[in-house]
Amino acid sequence: MSRRLILLRHTKSDWPDGIADHERPLGRRGLADAPRIGSYIETHGLIPDFAVVSTARRTRETWDLVEQEFSRSVPTRFDRRIYEAKPGALLYVARETEPSVGTLLLVGHNPGFEDLARFLIGSGSEEARERLAQKYPTGGLAVIDFDIGDWRDIETRSGSLNRFVTPRSLADEED
Repeated sequence: MSRRLILLRHTKSDWPDGIADHERPLGRRGLADAPRIGSYIETHGLIPDFAVVSTARRTRETWDLVEQEFSRSVPTRFDRRIYEAKPGALLYVARETEPSVGTLLLVGHNPGFEDLARFLIGSGSEEARERLAQKYPTGGLAVIDFDIGDWRDIETRSGSLNRFVTPRSLADEED
């Protein structure tokens, strides 16, 4: 039995004057990058069984554009705990996932996502691990596999990084 955790950092946001951080919208680049990431997820058979998305506007907008690229809808929960969450809180969200969910997607923010990925990854693609170690940019997508039967069993360094892609790396592939 195995589980797959996908961590998607929201795509590039805008910084309008007078808008609270939680309500910042996606910027022009983020609006273009989110469908590219969604198409990648669809094309590579990575559609999750369940998604948990931060309540921040930029994560909700990212998820909406990503999911529009899928051939099916994904059950989704919007969860305030993911907004500005530290790795421990994110891990708690993952561990409370129902056993019937094989692939879980979290859509959220840095530095929590980068820190959580580093905490969980113990093996996997060396190239992907090097890219993730350099930077976890907006729109970054980490796919981490676990050889566990239950989400409660996720432990430090128990994950294998299957891949790490970014909007820029996908754009480079298209050229």
